[in-house]
Amino acid sequence: MYSEHKAAQMCAFFLSKEGGKMSHLKLMKLLYLADRESYRRHGYGVSGDAMVSMPHGPVLSQTLDHINGHIQSAPGGWDDWIADKADHQVQLKKKNITRRDLGEMSACDMEVLAAVWKKFGRMDRWAISDYTHKHCAEWEDPNGSSNPIPREKILQAVGYSKKHAKEIAAMRREEEAIDSLLQRPA
Repeated sequence: MYSEHKAAQMCAFFLSKEGGKMSHLKLMKLLYLADRESYRRHGYGVSGDAMVSMPHGPVLSQTLDHINGHIQSAPGGWDDWIADKADHQVQLKKKNITRRDLGEMSACDMEVLAAVWKKFGRMDRWAISDYTHKHCAEWEDPNGSSNPIPREKILQAVGYSKKHAKEIAAMRREEEAIDSLLQRPA
């Protein structure tokens, strides 16, 4: 299930590594690759966001909507961490982010973010976008639109068997249904 707080803290991690500001395209690719790496390692993403294919590669759907200002932020969420996008750049509101500030992130989440930054952090926005086109088998060109990327397809692309990917995806759907029921007001 999507966590705005985790997505904002993922952004804060990557933005702090880049001096507080970066291209929204590069940030989105880092976020996508982090969720993808988490799927590879653990069978689930960090943010809980839905993944979609778009013309410049795969993205996290609701997180992109936050970056573009299309979703209202929850208290303590996106707007507390990330400034409105300007000139295709995303900027961190908070300065001097520490591990303690990123309280929504588990140790496993932090390992994933650090690994993704180490591998992709030096790439510019176009290089990382090209990388996702060439190396993310789950991405398909949507020809100017966007298409959902099924969880099973992501899991298979990162190395799970078709059978195991279906089992994991079914288990995640059940967990999300339970979470959704628990979050409903009485």
